Amino acid sequence: MKHLVAPSLLAADFLHLAQEVEMINESEADWLHIDVMDGVFVPNISFGFPVLEAVQGICRKPLDVHLMIVEPQKFIAEVAAAGAYLMNVHYEACTHLHRTIGAIKEAGMKAGVTLNPHTPVALLEDILPDVDMVLLMSVNPGYGGQKFIEHSVAKVARLKEMIVDKGLDTLIEVDGGVNLETGKRLVDAGADVLVAGNFVFKAHDQKQAIHALKEL
Repeated sequence: MKHLVAPSLLAADFLHLAQEVEMINESEADWLHIDVMDGVFVPNISFGFPVLEAVQGICRKPLDVHLMIVEPQKFIAEVAAAGAYLMNVHYEACTHLHRTIGAIKEAGMKAGVTLNPHTPVALLEDILPDVDMVLLMSVNPGYGGQKFIEHSVAKVARLKEMIVDKGLDTLIEVDGGVNLETGKRLVDAGADVLVAGNFVFKAHDQKQAIHALKEL
């Protein structure tokens, strides 16, 4: 499968959000990545369900919703109602991860689990067959524009090996510091979905930036 590109709305111009989403609609982007932050699980606050619902009303690409919050299981119904295609929850935030993954699927969404940079992929051994995607953070979550953490490439390779060994088709998504150089190394290591924020939305030609990521 050719890798997917999911621009991150966190880096968009919020004063012109409709225009930014329309650019995504007209581009080669596969998904739109949306980070919901609560200021507790991560040291930043982004946006909530009113913004998500507004974006869903105009976005023609599947919404990849990443909850960087405590107790994400409490908001499964709201995420589904806001039109999410896929709901990502953090391994570190879910005491009962298996139950949460099951509830996400019961709500009609694809289920993803996210790992912070310090969390080893080996901890996914028992849950991997139940998830549709694993999101590996290649920066510490909370802010855009951070420096790429180099060990993320080897981490992708280790996770890919686990997936292949188990005969699964679980996708690997990577978020943080993604550009043409890091993106190429991540795809070569086995990444299936690249999340890119500043590289896309701060580019002079946003659609060309997305095209370039697709061509890696």
